[in-house]
Amino acid sequence: MKNIALNNIHVALGAKMVPFAGYNMPVQYEGVTAEHLTVRESVGVFDVSHMGEFLVEGENALALIQKVTSNDASKLAIGDAQYSCFPNEENGIVDDLICYKIKENTYLLVVNASNIEKDWNWISKYNEEFNADLKNLSEGYSLLAIQGPKAVEAMQSLTSVDLAGIPFYKFKIGDFAGIDNVIISATGYTGSGGFEIYCKNEEAEQIWTKVFEAGADFGIKPIGLAARDTLRLEMGYCLYGNDIDDTTSPIEAGLSWITKFTKDFVNAEALAKEKEHKPERRLVAFELDERGVPRHGYDIVDGNGNVIGVVTSGTMSPCLSKGIGMGYVPRILSKAGSQIHIQVRKKAIPATIVKLPFYKG
Repeated sequence: MKNIALNNIHVALGAKMVPFAGYNMPVQYEGVTAEHLTVRESVGVFDVSHMGEFLVEGENALALIQKVTSNDASKLAIGDAQYSCFPNEENGIVDDLICYKIKENTYLLVVNASNIEKDWNWISKYNEEFNADLKNLSEGYSLLAIQGPKAVEAMQSLTSVDLAGIPFYKFKIGDFAGIDNVIISATGYTGSGGFEIYCKNEEAEQIWTKVFEAGADFGIKPIGLAARDTLRLEMGYCLYGNDIDDTTSPIEAGLSWITKFTKDFVNAEALAKEKEHKPERRLVAFELDERGVPRHGYDIVDGNGNVIGVVTSGTMSPCLSKGIGMGYVPRILSKAGSQIHIQVRKKAIPATIVKLPFYKG
């Protein structure tokens, strides 16, 4: 197991540490529900330094990114971030990612921790054609996600950058907590606003300390990966390995909006056909109509008990106080209002297909 730069701080704070994607990671501090509500109501800080960062540079940088990602990176201006995915050649997804345009011919790709090696090998394979300059920065960088409705107010004293002036999915490079050249990105995985801060490992402790000093009057708290999961699920954000993977297409996963057929990319032709003819199954969101907690791997059944799908993500929503989840079902049952059942132990609990997000804010 690898340790992230701030491992000792998390241990000292009493975090429950668990192995995740090859790293020791803080899964919770005071409890999932309390941490979840901290982010929804005020401000919390996630250490997600296990994430991967690839720098792509050179005159063919954009051409390579256009080939391996589904979204149209040519639309990016300097200071823009874009959600995208790496399609594979079998109608699945290698990984989902965020692409940042740092400057002309320079991009930063942020990928999931569990897929760093796989993603690196994938993009390197296609780079044989383009010969862009690739650097894997993952081991040298830390990432703090400062999330919640009070994040802007709590953090403004730490930077000369106007935090309120950074729109969603835009970023600035500037001073933060006494460190220069920090990426301050108005992105996140919670649906409650805030920022993601990219810095070098040796800068992380100073930033962490100053963030908590600045946020003290706002009730700031450290937040673990367990609450990160419940927060993202309330928004209906996909989690790689659960809701999307090597066997799920971006079309059936509801990611057509990041799949742009205005360019040529890996497996574009097959995905275009799938979109035209409509996939046989769709990723849907559902709410339980009775008490119960849907879990990853539980069967989705019809009224006669026939298995028609599987729960990919599920939890008891801290904000809605009801069981919520996502899973793949036949397209005919994917419309909002459709009725399904979730097999929770020996009981088939009725559930209703709903539109995302679950949490409306």
